[in-house]
Amino acid sequence: MSGAALGLEIVFVFFLALFLLHRYGDFKKQHRLVIIGTLLAWYLCFLIVFILPLDVSTTIYNRCKHAAANSSPTENSNITGFHATATPVPSQHPCFKPWSYIPDGIMPIFWRVVYWTSQFLTWILLPFMQSYARSGGFSITGKIKTALIENAIYYGTYLLIFGAFLIYVAVNPHLHLEWNQLQTIGIAAANTWGLFLLVLLLGYGLVEIPRSYWNGAKRGYLLMKTYFKAAKLMTEKADAEETLEDVMEEVRKVNESIKYNHPLRKCIDTILKKCPTEYQEKMGRNMDDYEDFDEKHNTYPSEKSLVKLHKQVIYSVQRHRRTQVQWQILLEQAFYLEDVAKNETSATRQFVHTFQSPEPENKFLQYFYNPTVEWYWECLLRPWFYRILAVVLSIFSVIVVWSECTFFSTTPVLSLFAVFIQLAEKTYNYIYIEIACFLSIFFLSICVYSTVFRIRVFNYYYLASHHQTDAYSLLFSGMLFCRLTPPLCLNFLGLTHMDSSISHQNTQPTAYTSIMGSMKVLSFIADGFYIYYPMLVVILCIATYFSLGTRCLNLLGFQQFMGDNDMTSDLVDEGKELIRREKRKRQRQEEGENRRREWKERYGHNREDSTRNRNVHVDPKESNLSDISTNRSASKYTRANNRTERDRIELLQDVEPLDFNAETFTDDPLESEPGRYQPGGRYLSMSHSRIFDDV
Repeated sequence: MSGAALGLEIVFVFFLALFLLHRYGDFKKQHRLVIIGTLLAWYLCFLIVFILPLDVSTTIYNRCKHAAANSSPTENSNITGFHATATPVPSQHPCFKPWSYIPDGIMPIFWRVVYWTSQFLTWILLPFMQSYARSGGFSITGKIKTALIENAIYYGTYLLIFGAFLIYVAVNPHLHLEWNQLQTIGIAAANTWGLFLLVLLLGYGLVEIPRSYWNGAKRGYLLMKTYFKAAKLMTEKADAEETLEDVMEEVRKVNESIKYNHPLRKCIDTILKKCPTEYQEKMGRNMDDYEDFDEKHNTYPSEKSLVKLHKQVIYSVQRHRRTQVQWQILLEQAFYLEDVAKNETSATRQFVHTFQSPEPENKFLQYFYNPTVEWYWECLLRPWFYRILAVVLSIFSVIVVWSECTFFSTTPVLSLFAVFIQLAEKTYNYIYIEIACFLSIFFLSICVYSTVFRIRVFNYYYLASHHQTDAYSLLFSGMLFCRLTPPLCLNFLGLTHMDSSISHQNTQPTAYTSIMGSMKVLSFIADGFYIYYPMLVVILCIATYFSLGTRCLNLLGFQQFMGDNDMTSDLVDEGKELIRREKRKRQRQEEGENRRREWKERYGHNREDSTRNRNVHVDPKESNLSDISTNRSASKYTRANNRTERDRIELLQDVEPLDFNAETFTDDPLESEPGRYQPGGRYLSMSHSRIFDDV
C-alpha cells in the first residue's frame, strides 16, 4: 500500500475539481485556456487539503522511528541529539508503518512542485489571463498588449517593493541574506497576505454555515428569502435587459455607418457574432448596399472605440444570459418551496407537485424516491436533519475559535486540535490521526471556500452555478484559492502543534513545513503576526452573528435580507406577487397545451377516419375523372385545408385568457408557415429574408 493512498487521492481530487468546474463554468463556450487554468488552480488547492493528513501521519511515524533508533534498550527517555524533546516510545506500542505511508523523498518533491506551481498561477499567469479574457481586442496580439498594459502597474508595484528591500539589505552591513533566506521572505510575504484574507473569510464562514442550515429548517424563512431574492433578481434582470438594449443600439449605429468595404468591417462582424441571434437578424436587414466610404466624408468610429464596444457587448450578453437562467432556477425553487408548505398539512402523506418536472425522471430513482418517501423527507425528516447538522457544525466552530485563540500555548496544551492529535500520537493510531486531521482541515476549507463561492463584488466577481460564471470570475476564484490554501494549511499545522515554530520543539517537521522554510528570518512575523492576528476571528464571528456587515450594507443602499426591516418586507411582498404572476402564467400555458392535445386527439382521428372512409367508397369512374382534374383542383383543396386548419387554431387561441401583466410571448403556429424562411443561429451579413419588413 506504499504510495497507493497518494495515487488514489490524486485521481479523486482531479475528478472533484472537474465536477465543480463543470457546475460553474461552461466547457463549450468558454476558452480552453481559461478552463485549463482554473481547473489546474482548483485542483492544486484541493490536492493540498487532501494530501496534508497523509503528510502528518507519515511525519509521526518518522518521529517514532527516529526516536526508537536513538533510544537505549533499557530506557526510552534517554534520547540525545536532534530528538531531545521527542515523545518517548512505549514498549507496548511499537512503531509500525501506517497503511498510507509515503516513502522518504517523495513528499518534499511533491510539495515543492505543487506549491511553486500554484504560486506561479496566482501571481503571474492567472492575472494575465484575467486581463486577456476581459479584453475587447479583435486579435491575439491586441489582447496580449492590453493584458500587459493592465498588469504593468500590478507587477510594477511588487517589483518596486522587492527592489527597495534588496537595496536596504545591500546597504545595511549587519544583514547578510542568502538565497534560501530571500526565498523564505518571499514565501512569508505571500502567506502573510493570504492569512490576512483568510481570517476575514473564516470568521464569516464559521458563523454563517451553521446558521444557514439552522434557517434551512424553517420553511417560512426560506420561502420569504426566496421572495426577497426574486424581487432583487427581477430588478437586476430588467437592468440587464435595458443595458443590453442600449449596447445593441450602439452596435446598430456602428453597423449602419461602416459598410462592407471598410477596413474595420471585420471588427464589426466579430462584434455581431457575439450578439444574440434575434439582434443579429434585425441588424442583417437591408445591409446589401455596397458604398464607397472614401467618397463620403462621414465620421467613423476608431478601432479603440470598437474595442471598448466589443468589451461592453461581451459583458452585457453574459450578464443578460445569466440573469435569465437564474430567474428560471429561482422560479423552480420558489414553486417547490410553496409545494412543501402546502404538502405539510396533507392527510395522504404523499408529496404532490404543482408543476411536473420538464426533465424526464429517472425510473430507478423514482422507484425508491416515490411521493411517500419524498413527503416524509421534505416535510418531516429534513428539518430535523438540518437542525442536528447545524448543532454539530456549531460545535466545530466553537472548537476552531477556541483553538485559534490558544494554539500558541504549549504548556499546557490548550488547543483542542493539538490535544486530539497528541492523544492519537501516543497510541500511534494512524487511522484516527488521518481522520481527525482530514475532518479538521476539511471543515476549515469549507468555511473559507464556501465564502469565496458566496461573496459577490458587484458584477465584477460572481460565481454563479448552472454554467453561468464568466471567465473573469473563474480565474479570480483560482487566484483566491491559490493564495488562501498555503496559509490555511500552515494555520492548521499550527493548531495541531505540528509546526515546530509554534510548538517550540526540536522535532522533525512535516514535509510541507520544510518547504516553507524557517520563519525565524522574520521574527516579527513568526512570533507576532502569525500568532496574534488569528485571534481576530473572535471579533469577526461576533460581527457576523449580529449581522453587522449586513446592516451596514443595508444602510449604504444595498438591500439585504433582514427580517425586521420595512424595505425587506416591501421586497418580499413584491417578490411574492412576481412569483404568483409567473405561476399563473405557467398554469395557463399548461392548460392551453392540454386543450390543444385533447382537441387533436378528439378531432384529428375523426378527420382521418372520415377521409379514409371517403377514399374507400370512391367509384372507379370518379377516380379516373379525379386523376384528370388533379392538377386543376390541387391548389383549391390545399387552400381549403389550410383555411380549415387556420380556423381551428384561431378558435383554440381565442379560448385562452390573456394576461396583460405577463411578458408578451409568441406561441402562434400561424407565424411559422411552411413556406416562410426561418432564421438561423448565426449572423447572416448578406441576408435577403424579410427585406420588405420595414415598408
